[in-house]
Formats: sequence, C-alpha cells, structure tokens
Amino acid sequence: MATRIDKEACREAYNLVRDDNTDINWASFKYDGSMIVPGGQGTEYEEFKRQCTDDTRLFGFVRITTGDAMSKRAKFTLITWIGENVSGLQRAKISTDKTLVKDIVQNFAKEFMISDVRELDEDYIREELKKAGGANYDAQAE
Repeated sequence: MATRIDKEACREAYNLVRDDNTDINWASFKYDGSMIVPGGQGTEYEEFKRQCTDDTRLFGFVRITTGDAMSKRAKFTLITWIGENVSGLQRAKISTDKTLVKDIVQNFAKEFMISDVRELDEDYIREELKKAGGANYDAQAE
C-alpha cells in the first residue's frame, strides 16, 4: 500500500516549530501503518532524541539557535531517523516517503539521515548548521 501523509496535521506541527511566538523547537512525523502523522512536538531537543529508538523510523523538523557574538538566529533541520532494527524494506521506502514530508517541510538549512544515536548529538547538529550558515564571527568574540 502506498504511503500517505496527513498534510493538515503535519503542516500544523511544522508551523508551530517555525513560529517565533511559540516555545516549540521540534516536531516529529512518524508512521501509523501506511500513513505519516505527527508523532510529537516539544521544547527540549532531548525529548526528540528519546523518540529515536532502534525500532523506529521517523522524520524530525528541529529548530536550533545558532549564531555568534554578532547575531543569533534560528536554523532549521530535517532529520530522517532510521533505527538499527528497521527492516530493509522499510529502510528503502523511507527515501521515497521523504518526498511526502518535504512537500510540507520546505524550509530548512540542512538535512540529515541518521541511524546512529551518537550522530543525534545536539552540539554536532548545531556545528553542522553553523557551517551551512555562512559568516562566522566567533573569532572576534572577546
């Protein structure tokens, strides 16, 4: 059966993360049978990481504050998580299913495909977003 997505519910979760007037920093999108639906949202990155288990596959849209001494700004990332115990067929399908998610999650600085929980380290994600962000004035701090 072809994978579908709950566009309205997923768009609402996406917009909450993008909204500067909320504290929501992440939203996940998980599989419910052959339907991709919102899997949760929250204010702490660690909460998102706890959803990334060996038996799950999901997409995460995450806001991370980056910047330097001169400016702070929100950067967004799309994370595709594939747990180590996910079957080969499900692994293969996630690449095509990601296009459904990208129809909704359109604005992000960097995309990650991760299956090792160590790569979910917030500092690593932040550094990668910083590299993607251009100018870095940290050397002028102090």
